[in-house]
Amino acid sequence: MKPFPRAEISSRALKHNLKRLQEVAPHSKVLAVVKANGYGHGLLNVANSVCDADGFGLARLEEALEMRRGGIHGKLLLLEGFFRREDLLQLVTHHIDTAVHHESQLQMLEQAQLAEPVTVWMKLDTGMHRLGFSPAQFHDVYTRLMACPQVAKPINFITHFACADELDNEYTRQQLAIFNRLTAQLPGERTIAASAGTLFWPESQADWIRPGIALYGVSPLDGDRGSRHGLIPAMRLVSQLIAVRDHQAGNTVGYGGHWQATTDTRLGVIAIGYGDGYPRNALPGTPVMINGRRVPVVGRVSMDMLTVDLGADASDRVGDSVILWGPELPVEEVAEKIGTFAYELVTKLTPRVAVCLE
Repeated sequence: MKPFPRAEISSRALKHNLKRLQEVAPHSKVLAVVKANGYGHGLLNVANSVCDADGFGLARLEEALEMRRGGIHGKLLLLEGFFRREDLLQLVTHHIDTAVHHESQLQMLEQAQLAEPVTVWMKLDTGMHRLGFSPAQFHDVYTRLMACPQVAKPINFITHFACADELDNEYTRQQLAIFNRLTAQLPGERTIAASAGTLFWPESQADWIRPGIALYGVSPLDGDRGSRHGLIPAMRLVSQLIAVRDHQAGNTVGYGGHWQATTDTRLGVIAIGYGDGYPRNALPGTPVMINGRRVPVVGRVSMDMLTVDLGADASDRVGDSVILWGPELPVEEVAEKIGTFAYELVTKLTPRVAVCLE
């Protein structure tokens, strides 16, 4: 018997999405971004499904070490870099690339004694203003990295767009121009485009693309759908009805009694709540799918349950399957109704949700 709630992860969809992104950027290598537990899809589930990727992008060293323990032997890049001096030994031992974006990291490299040099991706702040060396710092930092025996040569380059999901915003072209001006004529590889850059700014695809959310079949644009770009949602979040109740007009349901029925109806109680990562702030009307039709959430989401209005003539039964999002009900649609974005929904699932590779 399958557990519930559960996130059913389609290996076929992940493979399809990787192939589609390779078609979109045929001259670039793919760094599949699998941080945050593979965007909630299971780190090793994703890595093994998209083993044809040229490498994997992660946020933290612990994620990279889990990949190595899981038998993933390809290129790994720490997108936030290392945080402690002792991390450098792990990078060498496990052959992990690292971003370098801060003076403290540069100093740790200069002071380290390593058995072999580390492959470095120098991060440039071209306008995100979060991580990276400014254009004014570029020459000095590059010179120091080139002089550092603990750094493998050539040095690679990375930046991140701030507004790539705003297709009419010229800021992306400004960032790209800064990056190209600073790195022109220098050896080493370059990566600029994440999901939005890959799909919508082809001039940014460079040597490597690093798709995150698009790899999972989800569009990075508000109001968009991954399916419009030939992508397939890789996660189906499923639970089941644990109660079906007759409900009279005028009665409320849930904490605070904020929703009140205007007509006689039937309510369904679903075994999922904010303790599983389903947002507590889901508004009445947020859709779920039961027996092939959309029905609205009513009342407040509880820790372990949420309630839906099945309709007066509903024939749904206890044990019926419920789809919270998936290919039949795009997570982008659910996110729009809740007032968040799909990235948050797929990455917020808690360990109570079983993640099952299909």
